[in-house]
Amino acid sequence: MPALARLPVFYGWIIVATAFVTMGIAVNARVAFSLLFPPILTEFGWSRGVTAATFGIGFLVATAYTPFVGFLLDRLGPRILFPAGLAVSSAGLVLAAFVREPWQLYATLGVLVAAGTMAVSYIGHSLVLPHWFVRRRGLALGIAFSGVGIGSIVLFPVLQTVIARAGWRTACWTLAALLVIVVLPLNVVVPRRRPEELGLHPDGDPAPPSLTAGGHPANVVDPAWASVDWTLGRALRTTRFWWVALAYLGALYAWYAVQVHQTKYLLDLGFSPELAAWALGLVGLTGIVGQIALGHLSDRVGREWAWTASACGWMLCYGSLIALPAYPTPWLVYVMVGAQGVLGYGLASVFGPIPFELFQGRHFGTIFGTLNLASGAGAGLGPWLTGVLHDHTGSYAPAFWLAIAGSAVSVVAIWQAAPRKVRAVAGRVPGAAPALGEARRA
Repeated sequence: MPALARLPVFYGWIIVATAFVTMGIAVNARVAFSLLFPPILTEFGWSRGVTAATFGIGFLVATAYTPFVGFLLDRLGPRILFPAGLAVSSAGLVLAAFVREPWQLYATLGVLVAAGTMAVSYIGHSLVLPHWFVRRRGLALGIAFSGVGIGSIVLFPVLQTVIARAGWRTACWTLAALLVIVVLPLNVVVPRRRPEELGLHPDGDPAPPSLTAGGHPANVVDPAWASVDWTLGRALRTTRFWWVALAYLGALYAWYAVQVHQTKYLLDLGFSPELAAWALGLVGLTGIVGQIALGHLSDRVGREWAWTASACGWMLCYGSLIALPAYPTPWLVYVMVGAQGVLGYGLASVFGPIPFELFQGRHFGTIFGTLNLASGAGAGLGPWLTGVLHDHTGSYAPAFWLAIAGSAVSVVAIWQAAPRKVRAVAGRVPGAAPALGEARRA
């Protein structure tokens, strides 16, 4: 057994800590485009739609290979795939300093950065971490993904200062250096796909999970569904797959539309660059509360309730943004920030567990990767369509109302997918024995 696995700490939490650091820097390297957006507009004079398309095109192109992320992870492992993604992202940030045309911006800050971080962000870790936890699956993912919040509150004010003093190109190089010096070495050493690779069991239990007389774990509600050896073809023929895809599309549209345009929107309303930067950072900071709290809540009452609370947060966020022109006060900005972070960001803690509990098995990586075509489409369309609607109407309000509608649709869709009817969370299992776990599949 590798030396790290002999540490007196459950190895799964070491992987969570590594994911926490990775997410804190890698995801924010992508989200930082919101800070780079204004100076790039000023320097090149391109329209908002053309410039914001950088984020959208990056996501849409990255989406084309998303179905293969799970396939590659199953065959190469995270210790190869994660460092490769970090190398691609770093290259995109370095090359961005030399752009002169929109297509060059799309290729660097768009395609390379988005494609590289895709492997080490929510999608990549949602493929690894659920294998290590059952009873505390939502909590573990919430803690890991809350690294985005710590990273944003630390990184964004620093990056805003770097941009003000040395320009946006230096900010790109700073992010690339952090990825190479801090994040890359961790991901070469630590990640493992499954606890079985180290002779361990989910949740750090000393023995394999106990099964019922029917051969299923105690949390299985629908034995017939849980017994299926899910392949991509079988999953595609279920309505649950398409409901989850629709939920992903609507929720990720709302998430990323505001991330790209929030800073510019606040600046247009007369707020200071410092407040706009702190607002973006505070969203991530409050997201720590949301991801951990809603992740833990989902382990107790169900994934659907956590998703619903998150979607309501996005609707409140956009409602606050719509009201800001009439009431341009800092307190409303903070309501918007809290709605995004405390509620909206909680979505990340159940983003992976929901499809895992529906379609887990040997081919889950491919199924999950294909599902993320929908999330990538939402994340790409949100920023681009918001910019286009602003260019045509002179207002962000139509785009914000569209995001509210997308959030509402995602709630309906996730309740229709109904993961609670396949596998119950620990808090819904009578007696919830400490040994509760998932049956291991070959």
